[in-house]
Amino acid sequence: MLELFDTLVYHPIYNVLVFFYNTVPGHDFGIAIILTTLLVKTLFIPLSKKQIESQKKMQELQPKLKELQKRYKDDKEKQTKAIMELYREHKANPFSGCLPLIVQLIVLIAIYRVIINISQAGFTINAADLYTFIANPGSVKHLFLNFVDLTKPNYVLGILSAIAQYYQTKMLMQSQKVTVSTTSASDEPDFATIMNKQMLYIGPAITLFIGVTFPAALALYWLFSTLFMIFQQRSLAKKGKETQAL
Repeated sequence: MLELFDTLVYHPIYNVLVFFYNTVPGHDFGIAIILTTLLVKTLFIPLSKKQIESQKKMQELQPKLKELQKRYKDDKEKQTKAIMELYREHKANPFSGCLPLIVQLIVLIAIYRVIINISQAGFTINAADLYTFIANPGSVKHLFLNFVDLTKPNYVLGILSAIAQYYQTKMLMQSQKVTVSTTSASDEPDFATIMNKQMLYIGPAITLFIGVTFPAALALYWLFSTLFMIFQQRSLAKKGKETQAL
């Protein structure tokens, strides 16, 4: 399984990163990370779009789900059948957003491994990981824009990544019209709402921890990955408003 992961995910990302480093004038490893991030996020636009749309549809069904939970609170079997019927009627699948999330998580792990492995190797490229048509630059410059040391934690990049993560999560919650109420119509705790509200703070906190603990190269990837998601969510929201206006 690990060999398959390396062949299909790790090595392609590793080689794309080195390719950009070799190609971009100035041989800036930070720029190579940014370009690799943007390329990967662009390739996964269809999956990200499907995930966001699935989350939005499930959120729109929340009032009806709560109503069914209240109506059949004493009969779990009828409640389950009614909920499944609701999903079929609206062509919704509560698990449809899982696959895109899993795929993107696998890619995130691969990028994390690439950046960490190169960092821990003293920013020396491992020739064994390169394709034959990718030139080996040997060691790479670890200064982003000639002053940000990518081998050490950077508090500025860490804080910016956390802020971007907070904004992206809040924007996603607003687009889904998540309420601040922690109870449902059936007076039962709305755990989805509670979890979303907690993630608004837990996500940025984890991002900040990673940014100030790991090499700045990883925080740089996280920052531009989140900025890309913000841009994508804005584009989808704008497209949705234009569709409604027609």
